[in-house]
Amino acid sequence: MPYSEKLTNRVREALTEIKKVEEKKMFRGVCFMVKDKMCVCVSGEEMMCRIDPEKYEGAIEKTGTRAMIMRGKTMKGFLFVSQDAIRSKKEFDYWINLCLEFNDKAKSSKTKKQKK
Repeated sequence: MPYSEKLTNRVREALTEIKKVEEKKMFRGVCFMVKDKMCVCVSGEEMMCRIDPEKYEGAIEKTGTRAMIMRGKTMKGFLFVSQDAIRSKKEFDYWINLCLEFNDKAKSSKTKKQKK
């Protein structure tokens, strides 16, 4: 499934003032890595947000969100937000700021050493 270029550009624009942002193709879309940590991704027509797990319960109750489920397990701290839920700048900025807020506290995933 192709990912939304329009949504990708919105995220890219929102992160222009942030230092150390890298784009990576992941999860059938584009992930924006901030300070070498996954922050926010665009997958299909949705934005995948990495947020503070302690704020997950309140966030998942918002209209237009759904849980990220991998191998049958709900990934607390990760959720999808539909484009309908981020139409306004205020709504969009809410989610981007939630992702950036957690990014400072998030741990970077350890890179796996390749076997020789």
